[in-house]
Amino acid sequence: MARLKSEIEVTCPCCQTTLVVDTNLGRVVSHAEPDRGNKPELSNAHGILAAEAARREAIFQQSVDAEKGRGDALSKRFDEALKQAKQEPVSKPMRDFDLD
Repeated sequence: MARLKSEIEVTCPCCQTTLVVDTNLGRVVSHAEPDRGNKPELSNAHGILAAEAARREAIFQQSVDAEKGRGDALSKRFDEALKQAKQEPVSKPMRDFDLD
């Protein structure tokens, strides 16, 4: 397509996309994205989905195991705090009124 005199071509410094801007209209007339090499192959979509499903399942299983161990850890901490509370002598709590 032939460019008009009012059109300028600009390259985006972030994504390297080429923009064609019409200065009379003050708008982007067209754009062209650069070809990226990190696109997944569509023919391998089943493998990609299976790998993602396995990753999600592993993360879920890890969270389930952590949640099962969480109850044991909390009960252990509670038992330790109870043992420490039994070792401390029983004393009357201080009130603000007693400080006068």
